Amino acid sequence: MDRNLSKAYLLVGMKRTKISPPTGRPRAFDIEKTLDRAMHVFWRKGYLGTSLSDLTEAMGINRPSIYAAFGNKESLFRKALEHYSKGPSAYLGEALQEPNARAVIERMLHGVINLLTGPRNPKTCLWVHGALSCGDDPLREEFVAQRVAGLAELRRRLQRAIAEGDLPPDADADALARYVQTVNFGLTVQASTGAIRKELLRIVEIALQAWPK
Repeated sequence: MDRNLSKAYLLVGMKRTKISPPTGRPRAFDIEKTLDRAMHVFWRKGYLGTSLSDLTEAMGINRPSIYAAFGNKESLFRKALEHYSKGPSAYLGEALQEPNARAVIERMLHGVINLLTGPRNPKTCLWVHGALSCGDDPLREEFVAQRVAGLAELRRRLQRAIAEGDLPPDADADALARYVQTVNFGLTVQASTGAIRKELLRIVEIALQAWPK
């Protein structure tokens, strides 16, 4: 018998039992939980402010494991941003399902405040913090594209509201969508520099007073 082949068998009494080849070593960590930890680091520190050492410490895994599971830092940030959109900021998509335009905007802006003032959350928005801290990184173009896409989605919802008679026929869906997006981003800046929930709610109250009836 070939020497290499003979090593694949174990003699047990008069029987030869084939030894199964070793299987790939399973990951010793939960992908979703580890990604959630990375998301919170980026959320607190921004993209450029986050180092690989910050990530390995928070995620509890070494650099080779990060690269194997998530790719480089940019790739990990993209995955964290997607995780954020499906979790903490899922209210943005849910708000668009409200039955009328005012309810859409109320849920959206109150959702922002709930996010910013949550006791376990950083006092900022991961997306806004990332956009402001990415500098000239290639990610900047993606942030621009995402902002434009979010604006277009909101504009379509407001155009539908105009068609359904929920907003006046002369309402400017594009200007209103930009207005809401600006208030949204402004709330983040206010919260990140110390504004409390009561102050943020007052801003939203005034913004809604300007909403077309």
